[in-house]
Amino acid sequence: MYNETITFYSKTPPNRGELETFTVKYFEDNNVCWDDLEVFLLIEEWIIQQFTFNGETAIITTACASILWESIIGQSVYDVLEMDYKTIEELIGMEVSSRRKQASVLWLLTTRNAIHQYLEDGIRDTFEDLI
Repeated sequence: MYNETITFYSKTPPNRGELETFTVKYFEDNNVCWDDLEVFLLIEEWIIQQFTFNGETAIITTACASILWESIIGQSVYDVLEMDYKTIEELIGMEVSSRRKQASVLWLLTTRNAIHQYLEDGIRDTFEDLI
């Protein structure tokens, strides 16, 4: 069902946990698959320096949050706000079934909403903004 990369990162997520020092944290849940996720971001001069997460998550959610963590470190918050499901598909090297798409973007939804909170721009993204 999942490729080797998804399986590996779901079992050994290198960025699971809480940052001791963070700029912003944000909690989001997915009532379709009952995942809940909290992200912790350390942002300096609009650049993401660190990203970790905690929560009760499905295999695809955990793997995507870990795989894509590597792609957002050093990125501008504005670049991350441009990411969507297509970004995830490209980075994990496979299409996610329609049933699991929300789970695959939960980390990104939570991260984008954390960034909106950081920017104090009054925006709150939804799954429809990403898929």
